[in-house]
Amino acid sequence: MQNTSSQYDEVVSRCRTLFIDKMADYGSAWRILRIPSLTDQIFIKAQRIRQLQENQSRKIEEDEIPEFIGIINYSVMALIQLDKGVAEQPDLNVKEATALYDKYIAETKALMEDKNHDYGEAWRDMRISSLTDLILQKLLRVKQIENNQGKTLVSEGIDANYQDMINYAIFALILIEENESK
Repeated sequence: MQNTSSQYDEVVSRCRTLFIDKMADYGSAWRILRIPSLTDQIFIKAQRIRQLQENQSRKIEEDEIPEFIGIINYSVMALIQLDKGVAEQPDLNVKEATALYDKYIAETKALMEDKNHDYGEAWRDMRISSLTDLILQKLLRVKQIENNQGKTLVSEGIDANYQDMINYAIFALILIEENESK
């Protein structure tokens, strides 16, 4: 598990750097996005990953890695939106947004560590395509919860699904890196 923790932190570091760089370029324009819009952005990225995994030919020479990073960063944005609500105008500077990013990543990593303990790192024996499918399944669940105005009878809320998507995407990036180094 110690290796998982350091690998997790390395992936998050790359994602966080991109988040900060995009904040420098665009500010917090994403703060105006409603939760379903963020869900749809994540859905587009997950669908693209699935297409890349299934199709032999590509018209754009880009692999899955930027899409998994996008899933992570958009999911963190969604967690921030769930907490702070949608803004009418960009209202976070880089420092504030990064502090929130770090808060939600820390909570998500703690969840991963608890689940990883209970599941015995089962994800290490999974295929990247299965992790993609699990992300898509979580997205369909989130869309259904959104269609139900956020109400659930017995299920986890939207935030838990975003955290699971972050963790699945991080696991996929760890596995991709491990497969590339073989």
